[in-house]
Amino acid sequence: NIITKEKKVDLSEQIKATTKDIHVRAENTQLMQRYQKGQITLPQYKILLCSLYEIYKTLEEQLDKNSSHPAVAPIYFPQELSRMESLQSDLEHFFGSDWRKRVIVSAATHRYAERLRQVGRESPELLVAHAYTRYLGDLSGGQVLGKITQKSLGLSSKEGLSFFSFPGVSSPNRFKQLYRSRLDSIELTEEQRVVLLQEAVDAFEFNIQVFDDLQKMLSITGEAVQKSEDSLFKTSPMIQFTVGLCVALTTVAMAMYAL
Repeated sequence: NIITKEKKVDLSEQIKATTKDIHVRAENTQLMQRYQKGQITLPQYKILLCSLYEIYKTLEEQLDKNSSHPAVAPIYFPQELSRMESLQSDLEHFFGSDWRKRVIVSAATHRYAERLRQVGRESPELLVAHAYTRYLGDLSGGQVLGKITQKSLGLSSKEGLSFFSFPGVSSPNRFKQLYRSRLDSIELTEEQRVVLLQEAVDAFEFNIQVFDDLQKMLSITGEAVQKSEDSLFKTSPMIQFTVGLCVALTTVAMAMYAL
């Protein structure tokens, strides 16, 4: 009898296939389409940076703590991918040297950060799903998002747009190939693989659920949000929260769309 061994599907391909449908749902949200049209203001972008800072601070803290974990080590590229330095530079550019005192972080961002901490403590291998989704999305969509943001805000230079640049990556396409090959080399049990794939789906679902909540908030505060950019930071905390969360979640979806 001739016994044929079934080829195991690469993990990167499984993640892509498993999240395909929910990926489409995320990319068709109204908020992401707004960003694509260049409908972003400076106050919104500043709050976006605050949210991204909190997300990446937590993600990279957990990756650092678990860098020797057998599932994390293959996809641990701090010099090439770390966003902390870039985000700190952008925040200082827009908020000044005391930017840490002026950072505003939404409840949704706090919830996402808490999930990353939980995963880092209990199941570090699941960090792979979050790192893959965030970093490869940023690498794919970074240049496009950077150009959209620069044009929308009327910025004459790249100052304040460091987040979208990866100076440690000379070729995004080649690096993504390397990253996927490292991802595919991770040894997981079948049970771990199933849980990791579900974590990737949950990451998309989490964002979509927050989008739905945000739409309800926007229906209540829509008229106030139309006030001039100069008055946005003088309005109520609810307005600040709503506007900032709108843009932050849109960019997350855009990054995921670019995977």
